[in-house]
Amino acid sequence: MSKDTTLDEFAETDSDSSEPEAEDLVRKTVCGIPPQDWTVARLGELVHVVSGNSLPTEYQNGNESGHPVYKVSDMNATGNQKYVSDSSNRLSKENLEKINHTLYPEGTTILPKVGAALLTNKRRLLTEPSSFDNNVMGWVPDEINPEFLYYISCVIDMEAVAQKGAVPSISKAIAKSLKVPSPPLPEQRKIATVLYTVDQAIEKTEEIVEEYQTILSGLIEDIATTGIGNENLVEHKVPMLPERWEIPNHWRLEFLEDITTLITDGAHQTPTYVESGIPFLKVENIKQDRIDWGSVARIPEEEHEKLTNRSNPTEGDVLLSKNGTIGISKVVDWDNEFSHFVSLALIRPNKSTIHPDYLATLLESRICMRQANARSKTGTVTNLHLEEIKKLSIPVPPLSEQKEILKKVSVVEDGLHSESRYLNQLRRVKQGLMRDLLSGTVRTTNTNIEVPDKITQHG
Repeated sequence: MSKDTTLDEFAETDSDSSEPEAEDLVRKTVCGIPPQDWTVARLGELVHVVSGNSLPTEYQNGNESGHPVYKVSDMNATGNQKYVSDSSNRLSKENLEKINHTLYPEGTTILPKVGAALLTNKRRLLTEPSSFDNNVMGWVPDEINPEFLYYISCVIDMEAVAQKGAVPSISKAIAKSLKVPSPPLPEQRKIATVLYTVDQAIEKTEEIVEEYQTILSGLIEDIATTGIGNENLVEHKVPMLPERWEIPNHWRLEFLEDITTLITDGAHQTPTYVESGIPFLKVENIKQDRIDWGSVARIPEEEHEKLTNRSNPTEGDVLLSKNGTIGISKVVDWDNEFSHFVSLALIRPNKSTIHPDYLATLLESRICMRQANARSKTGTVTNLHLEEIKKLSIPVPPLSEQKEILKKVSVVEDGLHSESRYLNQLRRVKQGLMRDLLSGTVRTTNTNIEVPDKITQHG
């Protein structure tokens, strides 16, 4: 994209919210009602809608030579988020002919066509001549730019258009009948360029976030058992773990119950939920860097009062997930009242011995997670009981050293949280751009956009 045109210019453009005329509804597409100078077409007029063929077991060989044969599971492979190149199966052209498989060109959009996978709304672009199995559908672009087609496909909610039944599916006839906007090819390319540019920014930011996560995990593993610059290490036997662990000779290995003043959990019965009331936290509300307050349920104040007899959270306590997902920790760094479900343990550190932030960080380290997993009871739902939590062995450095460790951790965490927020912002910008650009609410016709070869090479 040209430096003269920025993503912000598109994201901040006011859209026209006026009501459509009745006759315009006939032109309504999967992206909304397009401008009058755009053509409305059925998808089948712009692309070849194709289905893959079954892949016999004896041909599922994982060979690295030949052409990719994609399955739905390949869409989840690392690096296959938009452009697919990593396939679990590759076959020679000769073998593809034996099993009646057709090679489809680079730039074809593929998607799951049956079952629960269909409802995940995954879309991918082929990067080389490829085939796919009978659970995958392909849209081979003809009278449409491949990248523009891909973005059009991404706004289609398959749950709304799929054939209903025990196993949802989309037929070629349904796909061909979908109404889609078809602006002039130069405008398609410009729209695709804007969205491609934000996709590139998202991909780069995802890589940075992943790097921060790797650095943070490595840092936590190092400091959890060795601290900062400690060379005199002593081996310790940690209950429930087969190997011995080294920690600095001036640290103590303590049971969690001996360095805390309270270890309890929340409500054992599902409370009454109300529109407005006291927040009621569950495991799914706890994110890496925040509490997702938007998804938090509410309970009546009188029920909250009863629950405080068991657990009355205060600022500086540590929440730890103990049912289902094990080992997510979060320091209570707010002073608003709340209650919580049995799936969250509440741990009150003895602050003269251990810093709440240090404890929360340590609980997610390998030495603690290994113990938590070993002590958990597995069944329909994995459970880590309170008595087992109390017996977790915790490496405890002096408070002054804990604070030095936290300073190092916070530098990386701040970077991670900053990039994560930026990533979420980019994703929101992309959603707005897709809505406005693909509907024609915001136009690119009078903008100075340099279209890259990636967009023009196939249409």
